[in-house]
Amino acid sequence: MTSTTSLGPLLQIFFTDYLVAQRRLSQQTIASYRDAFRLLLQFIHRKTGIEPARLSIPDVSVDRILLFLDSLENDRKNSVASRNLRLTAIHSFFRMVALRDPTSVGIATRVLAIPLKRTDTRVRPYVTREEMDAILAVLDRTTWCGRRDHTLLLAMYNTGARVSEMSSLKQDQISFGVKSYVHLRGKGRKERTVPLWSRTARTIKEWMRETGRSDNALVFPNVRGESLSRFAIHLLLHKAVQRATCGCPSLKRKRVSPHVIRHGTAMALLQSGVDIAVIALWLGHESIETTNAYVHANLAMKEKALEKVMPMDTPFRRFHASDSVLAFLESI
Repeated sequence: MTSTTSLGPLLQIFFTDYLVAQRRLSQQTIASYRDAFRLLLQFIHRKTGIEPARLSIPDVSVDRILLFLDSLENDRKNSVASRNLRLTAIHSFFRMVALRDPTSVGIATRVLAIPLKRTDTRVRPYVTREEMDAILAVLDRTTWCGRRDHTLLLAMYNTGARVSEMSSLKQDQISFGVKSYVHLRGKGRKERTVPLWSRTARTIKEWMRETGRSDNALVFPNVRGESLSRFAIHLLLHKAVQRATCGCPSLKRKRVSPHVIRHGTAMALLQSGVDIAVIALWLGHESIETTNAYVHANLAMKEKALEKVMPMDTPFRRFHASDSVLAFLESI
C-alpha cells in the first residue's frame, strides 16, 4: 500500500468485518459509528469539495477531524458527550488502519492522540415513585395501545431496562412462577436476570394472554406486530408525561425520557437500602463507578448523613449503650 491509501475499502472492511466479525459489537454501536462517519465525510466534502468515494487516508487529517469536532459543538449544538462518542468511533477506525496499513501508522498515531474532551459531571435526573405512579395512572387501559404502554412503562420501571432492551424483548425472556423474572440482553452482550414485582408479573401475564403466547414473539409490538422504535417509545412516554403534569406538577420541571425512568429505578432501589453493588448488577453496569453517581443525586441520604454529624459548637457526648447486653459489656 502507499501513503495515498483509499479510505473507502478500509471503511468497508471496518464496518463489514472488523466491527462485526472481530469485535462483535452490537447493532446499536455499529449504527452510532455509521452516523459518526456519515457526518465526518459530509463535513470534509463541504470543506474540500472531495467526494467521499475519492477520499484517501491523508485527507482525513488531524486538523480536519478537530474542525469536524468543533463543528459538532458549535454548529450542530451537540453536547461534549456526543462529541466524544463521534471521536470514539474515529479512534476505533484508525486503530484498525494502523494494523492493516503500515504506511498510515503516522497519521493513525496522530489521530489516536486526539484526547476526549472532559465533561461536566451533572446530577442525574430521575423520576420519583410518586411521579412514576402519576404517569402510569393517566394511561387509558381501555384501549389496546393504552394497555401495552402501561405494561411497557411499568416493566421498564421495575427492571430499569434500557429502551433498546425493552423494544427487543421476546416472550421467552420472561419466566413466571413463584419468583417471576425477566432475562435481559444488554450493552456489550452482557446478560442479566431481573426479578419482577408481583404486580408487574401479573400485568405482563395478562398482556401476553391478550396478544397471544409465542416464545419468539415480541412482548411489546406495534399495531403491525413489529418492534417499537426508540422514537415511538420516547413519544408515548412524552405524551403520558404531558397528561400526568396536571396531577403531578413536579413533572413540569423535568424532561422525562426512558433513561430518566431507568435512573428512577436505581434511586428507588438505593432509597430502599439496596446495596450499590446489587444495583449495578440490576442495571447491567460494567463498573460500579457508574452506579456510584446515583449516590450523589440522593439528597435524602445526604440529609440523613448530615443529621449524624454534630455541629462544631455542640459539646461532646459519651456513648451510652441502650441494649442490656451492650450495657453489661460496657460495665466490665
